[in-house]
Amino acid sequence: MKAKLSTLSILVLSSFSAHSYAEQCGEFTIADMNWNSASLIAHVDQFILNEGLGCEADLIPGDSVPTGTSMIEKGQPDVAPEMWTNGIKEALDKGISEKRLRLAGKSLVNGGEEGFWVPDYLVEQYPEMKTIEGVAKHANLFEHPEDDEMFAFYGCPAGWTCQITAGHLFEALNLEEHKFEMIDPGSGAALAGTIAKAYERKKPWFGYYWSPTPVLGKYNMVKVDFESGTDIAEFQNCTTQPECENPQVTMYPSAPVYTLTTEEFAQREPTAYQYFESRGFTNQQMSELLAWMEDEQADAEEAMYYFFENYEDVWKSWVSQDIAMKVQNAL
Repeated sequence: MKAKLSTLSILVLSSFSAHSYAEQCGEFTIADMNWNSASLIAHVDQFILNEGLGCEADLIPGDSVPTGTSMIEKGQPDVAPEMWTNGIKEALDKGISEKRLRLAGKSLVNGGEEGFWVPDYLVEQYPEMKTIEGVAKHANLFEHPEDDEMFAFYGCPAGWTCQITAGHLFEALNLEEHKFEMIDPGSGAALAGTIAKAYERKKPWFGYYWSPTPVLGKYNMVKVDFESGTDIAEFQNCTTQPECENPQVTMYPSAPVYTLTTEEFAQREPTAYQYFESRGFTNQQMSELLAWMEDEQADAEEAMYYFFENYEDVWKSWVSQDIAMKVQNAL
């Protein structure tokens, strides 16, 4: 009789425990943004939350400005896993101050990264090329594709915001005095192609690029130090402004990239919110994953399984051993 009661007690307690755990995490929506890194993060989040924490997270289509606006005005979706906050900073600041939104952890722990870059093999050969002074000293290495008397600096395609910033910094750094000419590559794909072509032939390359990207996941590039530090006021008030007449030298500030949630979600789902506070990718990790997606022509779901298999130490650091085991078993 005692054995039967003991067994019954275990079953009742187990049922109660499972029910309590399920109550800790309910139903909510995650924006599946329309670019690869954000979509990959959304799929990883959904799998860990549903299989590890017992949530019912659904993915819905999203995009930067529409999603942020909808979260402020309608409270939906509950979560945007990768929000580049500079793009809609004013609206987000207002939403946070009015207790409609909350910033959880950083999706990209380094922030979005911009700069002028050279290949690592050049820095190995000429260590001084870590700095802009060293690049200028060896300007003659950077062959211009069309002019034997000028040297090549690859800028942004026309119409992109980074064409403005790169142009102002090109001017502020007096690169024209060293016979550099800014080359418009014509498109983002063409700019990436110039890096790939140079790197695979171990040729010099100097220009603007950003991270995380597939290119910087495939090729080891070194960001050139302007030895100026970062002047955020200068960057916001002049470097980014088309009409700026006297640009000064500043490093690019990192672009904050956060997981954005509604305030209501943060209060209703504290367990899931705690996960978002701890989850984050480095730029190198994300660049490697984007490079794999590009090479394999993989979608976000396929990349999710690749991530779980090849980056165990990363995702297991975000959760407890118990949750990690649940996710592992589900995989």
